[in-house]
Amino acid sequence: MTSHFTALDWTVLLAYFAATLGVGLFLSRGSGSAEGFTAANRSLPGWVCGLSIFATFLSSISFLALPGKSFGSDWTPFAFSLSIPLATWIAARWFLPFYRASGEVSAYAHLEHRFGPWARVYASSFYLLTQVARIAMVMYLMALPLAVIMGVPIGSVLVITGMVVTLYSLVGGIVAVIWTDALQAFVLIGGALACLALMIFQLPGGLGELFRVAGEHQKFSMGSMALDDWSRQTFWVVLLNGLFVNLQNFGIDQSYVQRYIASSSEKEARKSVWLGGMLYLPVSAVFFLIGTALFAFYLSRPGDLAEVRDAVASQRLITDGFDPAAPGFASAVATKAATLPDADIGDGVFPHFIGKHLPSGVTGLLIAAVFAAGMSTISTSLNSAATVFHADFFLRFFRPDTGDRGSLRVLRWATLVFGVVGTSVSFLLLNIASALDAWWTLSSIFSGGILGLFLLGLVSRRASNPAAIAAVICGLGIITWITLSTAGLWPESMSATRAPFHAFLAIVLGTLVILFGGVAFSTLFHRKQIRS
Repeated sequence: MTSHFTALDWTVLLAYFAATLGVGLFLSRGSGSAEGFTAANRSLPGWVCGLSIFATFLSSISFLALPGKSFGSDWTPFAFSLSIPLATWIAARWFLPFYRASGEVSAYAHLEHRFGPWARVYASSFYLLTQVARIAMVMYLMALPLAVIMGVPIGSVLVITGMVVTLYSLVGGIVAVIWTDALQAFVLIGGALACLALMIFQLPGGLGELFRVAGEHQKFSMGSMALDDWSRQTFWVVLLNGLFVNLQNFGIDQSYVQRYIASSSEKEARKSVWLGGMLYLPVSAVFFLIGTALFAFYLSRPGDLAEVRDAVASQRLITDGFDPAAPGFASAVATKAATLPDADIGDGVFPHFIGKHLPSGVTGLLIAAVFAAGMSTISTSLNSAATVFHADFFLRFFRPDTGDRGSLRVLRWATLVFGVVGTSVSFLLLNIASALDAWWTLSSIFSGGILGLFLLGLVSRRASNPAAIAAVICGLGIITWITLSTAGLWPESMSATRAPFHAFLAIVLGTLVILFGGVAFSTLFHRKQIRS
């Protein structure tokens, strides 16, 4: 596969990098102040911010992990996408006007006004943890196709891509991030559609064969519809997880809130929400269809599928410390490859197809599309993480009187630090079986019930600071209980108390416990005050 990446592919890929960096540097002139770096001076059109939201949402997690998931199983994860319209409507109806009216650049300043400094620190801290996990996951999935196609160690690719994206984000600020996201959105959609068309064209029976094979193997199944099974990844478990995660994304995620604020008006901001959300729904379906097409394609090519297994097995053995030059390495690869189920090789199938079965030049375009997906998300996460650190920690607790030049310096240093940390954490993800499952689990855990605290503050005017603290403690307890139980870390001596829920429900139950627990505690504390 190394020789398949031709001079034309390199030309396409390097031209994409040059164009992206050129646009970013050109637009970075608008980021010479802290307001420009974090909020684009609140002057951008809604369609640009909407494309940026879409490109941020459609990270390399979607570009590689969604096809990998539908290849290894079925369309059950598509239930996540089906929750987006409702989450988008709620965000446009209530959250967006609130942020536009507040005038704050941080999404979490409101929590301090409502419950005190602890709430702002709590939400900001868990948000930063989420961004580090997101940066690491996306960087891993950016590096994966190059490692497979070029035959180089994935660790080397992680370091190089981490340096490139961090430098790009460091220079550009939010103006460059949003405009280049809009440009990359077209690359993402075009690359996905081109790949699907070429994949179907190479099937002996074309589109008819795809649907025949998918039907025979139930690849279009949306999973179990049982309402009494909450311990498995059923349709309803994924749908609920999607609703709460997307409410968090569109409602309280700093990355999205900055785009609402960067829009020139509330009307333009509302356009950005609907465009970003509604564009993701059909495009995610395209990626699931790519995974199903990959299954049909490789089913008729067992030799190619064996290559994928060998490549995945080899990469995991190298990560575990095996020396590729050792005499027994080839037999170790064969042994490990023979035990890998389809679900464990899903993330490696699409890169293999890109590297071996696409025409010269198109391979370069698809690798550029993967990088477009990753760079959009990572640059956004780096900018928003730096913004949260600057607004919620540095200015709030350390140097509130810092001038514009000092603030800009802090923002850029914070961008660099988060880039280094995210790249380092990406090395911990090298042996995961499914990037999509890993990301959904991490995002559910690190959300920390932030959505529940936001909803409590907005829904209940009576909710007091002590009630909110008590509710958050209970919510974090639920999240910890479910997480430890599903990760196999619950003590055997306490097996009877193990959570009967799937890990995806951690964010759902944690949010609901904080919301309704906060209301209940507020009523209880209020009655005690009346009696005393």
